[in-house]
Amino acid sequence: MIRHLIYLLGALWMTLPLGAQPYCSEVWCADQGNGTFRNPVLHADYSDPDVVRVGDDYWMTASSFNCIPGLPILHSKDLVNWSLAGYALEELVPTDFFRQPQHGRGVWAPCIKYHDGWYYIYWGDPDFGIYMVKTQHPRGKWEKPVLVKAGKGLIDPSPLWDDDGRLYLAHAWAGSRSGLNSIISLVELNQEGTACISKEVMIFDGNDGINHTIEGAKLYKRNGWYYIFAPAGGVATGWQVVLRSKDIYGPYEARIVMAQNDSPVNGPHQGAWIETPQGESWFLHFQDKGTYGRIIHLNPMKWLDNDWCVIGEDSDGDGCGTPVLNSRLPIGGVSKPCTPQESDEFETRTLGLQWQWHANPEDWFSFSSGYGFLRLYASREKFVNLWSLPNLLLQKFPAEAFTATTKMRFASKGQGDSGNLLVMGYDYARLAITRQGNEAVIELVTCHNADRNAPEQRIELERTSLTRHASGAIPLYTTDVWFRVKVEQGGICHFAYSLDGKHFKAIKHPFKARVGKWIGAKVGLCCLNNGGRVDRGWIDVDWFRITKND
Repeated sequence: MIRHLIYLLGALWMTLPLGAQPYCSEVWCADQGNGTFRNPVLHADYSDPDVVRVGDDYWMTASSFNCIPGLPILHSKDLVNWSLAGYALEELVPTDFFRQPQHGRGVWAPCIKYHDGWYYIYWGDPDFGIYMVKTQHPRGKWEKPVLVKAGKGLIDPSPLWDDDGRLYLAHAWAGSRSGLNSIISLVELNQEGTACISKEVMIFDGNDGINHTIEGAKLYKRNGWYYIFAPAGGVATGWQVVLRSKDIYGPYEARIVMAQNDSPVNGPHQGAWIETPQGESWFLHFQDKGTYGRIIHLNPMKWLDNDWCVIGEDSDGDGCGTPVLNSRLPIGGVSKPCTPQESDEFETRTLGLQWQWHANPEDWFSFSSGYGFLRLYASREKFVNLWSLPNLLLQKFPAEAFTATTKMRFASKGQGDSGNLLVMGYDYARLAITRQGNEAVIELVTCHNADRNAPEQRIELERTSLTRHASGAIPLYTTDVWFRVKVEQGGICHFAYSLDGKHFKAIKHPFKARVGKWIGAKVGLCCLNNGGRVDRGWIDVDWFRITKND
């Protein structure tokens, strides 16, 4: 009886959202409120999504590359309305290697599975190998990562517990590390899923003149058939392939089951087949939308009498579907409209789940507090531009058009301290308040081709006075400032600032946001000092709000 009660309480806890009410974005919500939804279901960069259903709960994870915390865990009751539930990875390993930004490295294409009471996530790090983490409570703490198979270029792993109890792992190869790609290979794992017990076997070769650049394999079994769902043709221009065989080692037949056709949804790329409790099949996948990253679509999926499937709308009956822009909600879903968090009032003692750093963080990067603000301390590293700095606190672009506004108290201990509202990518722009002497300058700082060590360019906008406070041997200089960026279609950013919170001064220098390494552009905050060797200055961020454009 006690064991049964503990199980029921645990199950109830896992389905509750973190916080009193679900968060719902005012800039993008897929649920139309009338039993239908629009694609994308998430207009945010959750690359390479994978989903598992346990009972009537859906759990999603996605690539996080060098951003930390990593392996986001999202929860849904209907595959359309998603909330951020946590992260499976507190820091990247090897820990010291990832203390500096390793753009585009780290967590590639994870796969989430549930087996015998445990949730497993496998992912490939193209420089180190295939890792695994597991837990019994996806909202809670995940165990430390285990290196299942060391090697270069091992990516996109997908496990399958077969009917006879044996455990297999399919994966792809990154040509940038291994010198080979467009193939899928298979290994057998031990019962714990922690180590390989067989040699690699190639089970599909995409160098067939049809399915080049095949990757992102997801391994399933249905009606005695082994299926591999995998994209081919490239991230931005490819299509969705399904392979099948009666033997897990092949040979596999191949069929294209979804392509862009006359849809505006390019790709369509890598994702997950998921079956609802009512027996419906759906396919969650991404579309590469340039500046906005890899955004998430949900498409209906149908199994045919011949044990092939078709994804999307197959109006001509040729077995290859087209992505849909609108659809009814999956039958049986009970969610209210909700989305991952965006705005943050910083009223709790933990950092909001929407925030990530660009590398494994140090404790001093930030401090949450019980005082209603988030404190960010200034880095003191010399830098040419921000590409090399880890202490960038950022979140994903949440929609095609939105406005981000923040209020902060700038607190300087030394010359060159700078508080910033930042739009980050290969190119970036930051609206900065920077101390110069006993006053501060408001400036727009931009950088193009940051990954190529390009220098920053500065436009001075206004000077403002600072208030001096006695603070030990080094006085403290403070002022309040409000920063804003309005993002329009195409990633065009218009910055503005205010010194009183009421009257904003628009800056007549628009900036076009640009992707980062395998990730979309991001927006957020940072505090800097370019090589100053005094006590760290800081910013106390009162709030950060995402709203509709005026």
